[in-house]
Amino acid sequence: MSVAGPSQDANAPSGGSEPHAVGERGGTITRRDVLRGGSLVLLLGAAQIARGASIVAVRIWPAPDYSRVTIESDGLLSSRQTVVTSPPRLAVDLEGIDLNPALRELVAKVKADDPFIAGIRVGQNAPGVVRLVIDLKQQALPQVFTLPPVAAYQHRLVLDLYPVQAADPLEALIAERMRDPAALGPVPPSVGPIPPPGPKQPLSDPLGELMAQQARKPASAPNSITPKQDLARAVAPLPSQTTAQATTTPQKTDRLIIIALDPGHGGEDPGAIGPNGTREKDIVLQIAHRLRDRINASVVNGNPMRAFLTRDADFFVPLHIRVQKSRRVQADLFVSIHADAFITPAASGASVFALSQSGASSSAARWMADKENKADLVGGLNVKTQDAHVARAMLDMSTTAQINDSLKLGGALLTEIGGIGARLHKRNVEQAGFAVLKAPDIPSVLVETAFISNPDEEAKLRSEAYQEQLADALMRGINRYFAKNPPLARNRAV
Repeated sequence: MSVAGPSQDANAPSGGSEPHAVGERGGTITRRDVLRGGSLVLLLGAAQIARGASIVAVRIWPAPDYSRVTIESDGLLSSRQTVVTSPPRLAVDLEGIDLNPALRELVAKVKADDPFIAGIRVGQNAPGVVRLVIDLKQQALPQVFTLPPVAAYQHRLVLDLYPVQAADPLEALIAERMRDPAALGPVPPSVGPIPPPGPKQPLSDPLGELMAQQARKPASAPNSITPKQDLARAVAPLPSQTTAQATTTPQKTDRLIIIALDPGHGGEDPGAIGPNGTREKDIVLQIAHRLRDRINASVVNGNPMRAFLTRDADFFVPLHIRVQKSRRVQADLFVSIHADAFITPAASGASVFALSQSGASSSAARWMADKENKADLVGGLNVKTQDAHVARAMLDMSTTAQINDSLKLGGALLTEIGGIGARLHKRNVEQAGFAVLKAPDIPSVLVETAFISNPDEEAKLRSEAYQEQLADALMRGINRYFAKNPPLARNRAV
């Protein structure tokens, strides 16, 4: 599909003689509208000044979960939007401004692999009204909302394009493995605790078996079982055998151990920024990818491990959605990865945090939790779409048992991080009210890998060798935890 350039009319139909875009007041566009809009676009020059707010920047964040378009301005923008279903597109009128070079940049920012946006057209629809037409690759549920100034941002108009059917984290886990040709092969040798001696048997990989089944199935087999049904069978305990069978035939692996990895920040929220411009969101995603590879190559007492990332690319995920995703896949552990920052460059060292129900363990821990909990404000959460009561209830169910297990996990990780010669900011696991740690049934910790605001530690975090060391240390910490706290046998509801 061709995308209209800056000098083309955003109102022009995308193909054929039938008009497709929506008129200024929601009606069908006439030939006069097209000619008027096109003439205005041609007359506008680079020096054109907007009557109201001035556009500061425009950004597009494509992601499997949703695509986001952000228009940042020095004043509050007024907008109206119309959804058109055939062909699918979203028309947005920005009122009180004229077309300028910043808005024109949106046209070139669309990426070919964006799962939702096919292209963007922009034009002057009327004096003081700029129209954006976002051509979609699929039907979408748009959310359009504004954000007040916060952190380094001024006013933002946000256009979020969600799929009609929300992505299922379990299916995302399947898709991730399907992209890896080696995923269907046998499970690699364990790098975790050594299983007890016994007859040598090939290790079973339930999710791997599911991948193989899906690959062998015809495209449209009648009465076929859905991936979700297959996954339910793959991760459920096997039927019990007789005593005689159990003593002579080793049982196959009956469940997966899933570790949720949560790279902090992302998208509109860069996290902390080092003195040399290193962004926290980039570093922690790189570390998470390295740790994911180690987890996927590991087993614990014959049980294969799999990593699930709350975000696998540069996009924003609200804090409560990170928790929801991890609970949806019934993760056994939740590890949120961050890079610390402070107002002075002298602060240094790694830290590990667990949840507290009775206040922070120190003023520094309280300050850190407050800072991390503001991620939703910076990243841009549409509060109108969140059921505050449900979200609050979910985040208030954390139990004493979960916190105790989290402290054990945090202690194991701290021991291993200290073992690679990394400086520890605190030698004990700290506690505070981190929103992202409030899964009631998952041991959850937040790891501050180092102070990105410290020039020396920033350089380390950028180093591939140091990232590998950190990933090794975190993997050993997870194995150390499981050595003393074996995962519980359980069914995984899907």
